[in-house]
Amino acid sequence: MNNSKRELSYFLDLSYPVRIVTEPEGSVVAEIEELPGCLSQGESYDEAMRNIEEARRLWIETAYNKGLD
Repeated sequence: MNNSKRELSYFLDLSYPVRIVTEPEGSVVAEIEELPGCLSQGESYDEAMRNIEEARRLWIETAYNKGLD
Protein backbone atom coordinates (compact mmCIF):
# COMPACT_ATOMS: atom_id res chain seq x y z
CA MET A 1 0.00 0.00 0.00
CA ASN A 2 1.29 3.43 -0.87
CA ASN A 3 0.76 5.75 2.10
CA SER A 4 1.08 8.83 -0.12
CA LYS A 5 -2.46 8.11 -1.37
CA ARG A 6 -3.91 8.67 2.09
CA GLU A 7 -3.23 11.30 4.69
CA LEU A 8 -1.94 10.34 8.11
CA SER A 9 -5.23 11.54 9.60
CA TYR A 10 -7.05 8.71 7.78
CA PHE A 11 -5.01 6.10 9.64
CA LEU A 12 -5.24 7.94 12.96
CA ASP A 13 -9.05 7.92 12.66
CA LEU A 14 -9.25 4.13 12.32
CA SER A 15 -10.58 2.17 15.29
CA TYR A 16 -9.00 -0.98 16.65
CA PRO A 17 -10.26 -3.38 19.30
CA VAL A 18 -8.35 -3.16 22.58
CA ARG A 19 -7.73 -6.27 24.67
CA ILE A 20 -7.73 -5.53 28.40
CA VAL A 21 -6.14 -7.77 31.04
CA THR A 22 -6.22 -6.99 34.74
CA GLU A 23 -3.09 -8.31 36.39
CA PRO A 24 -3.28 -10.02 39.82
CA GLU A 25 -1.53 -7.07 41.50
CA GLY A 26 -4.20 -4.73 40.10
CA SER A 27 -2.51 -3.04 37.13
CA VAL A 28 -4.34 -3.05 33.81
CA VAL A 29 -2.67 -4.01 30.52
CA ALA A 30 -4.13 -2.79 27.22
CA GLU A 31 -3.10 -4.25 23.85
CA ILE A 32 -4.06 -3.67 20.23
CA GLU A 33 -3.33 -7.06 18.69
CA GLU A 34 -3.71 -5.77 15.10
CA LEU A 35 -0.74 -3.44 15.71
CA PRO A 36 2.12 -5.76 16.71
CA GLY A 37 3.84 -4.60 19.87
CA CYS A 38 1.28 -1.88 20.59
CA LEU A 39 0.54 -2.24 24.28
CA SER A 40 0.50 -0.21 27.41
CA GLN A 41 -0.58 -0.39 31.01
CA GLY A 42 -1.93 1.69 33.82
CA GLU A 43 -2.95 1.56 37.44
CA SER A 44 -6.62 1.71 36.39
CA TYR A 45 -8.76 0.95 33.34
CA ASP A 46 -9.01 4.66 32.50
CA GLU A 47 -5.26 5.17 32.74
CA ALA A 48 -4.58 2.09 30.61
CA MET A 49 -7.01 3.34 27.96
CA ARG A 50 -5.39 6.80 27.89
CA ASN A 51 -1.97 5.18 27.59
CA ILE A 52 -2.99 2.76 24.82
CA GLU A 53 -4.47 5.66 22.84
CA GLU A 54 -1.12 7.43 22.98
CA ALA A 55 0.69 4.20 22.07
CA ARG A 56 -1.71 3.64 19.13
CA ARG A 57 -1.12 7.14 17.81
CA LEU A 58 2.66 6.80 18.08
CA TRP A 59 2.61 3.32 16.51
CA ILE A 60 0.60 4.56 13.52
CA GLU A 61 2.70 7.72 13.08
CA THR A 62 5.90 5.68 13.13
CA ALA A 63 4.60 3.09 10.67
CA TYR A 64 3.29 5.83 8.37
CA ASN A 65 6.56 7.76 8.43
CA LYS A 66 8.49 4.57 7.62
CA GLY A 67 6.10 3.81 4.74
CA LEU A 68 4.87 0.57 6.28
CA ASP A 69 1.48 -0.96 5.50
